[in-house]
Amino acid sequence: MIFMRPLISVVDDDDSVRESLPDLLGELGFAVQAFAPAEEFLASNYVDQTKCLLLDIAMPGMSGPELQRELLARQHNIPIVFITAYGDRNLRVHMLQQGAVECLLKPFSDTALRDAVDAALRVD
Repeated sequence: MIFMRPLISVVDDDDSVRESLPDLLGELGFAVQAFAPAEEFLASNYVDQTKCLLLDIAMPGMSGPELQRELLARQHNIPIVFITAYGDRNLRVHMLQQGAVECLLKPFSDTALRDAVDAALRVD
């Protein structure tokens, strides 16, 4: 499938996040695909089309940082915005040092999400 709007992929094990973020991002004018495990995203046909990846840090199976490393190993340099409920400022700084565009601590505002996605799209 070819998207006319930038594709944002959401990878999060939390059902409520996978339901609410696509709705919000759709209202902001983006095409969105949501995935539960990171492995599902890796196996999808959407990796090459994804312009920004909203990625949970702590998930069962492959974690967000592990997915980031796997994408880089496969030469997919997708701008990543990490999201987490289990972090602090130190974690945010660490994730930015590891190449993330942003790291949002849940709960985050619609404005913070929009700003982070906009920043990620400017990277590409």
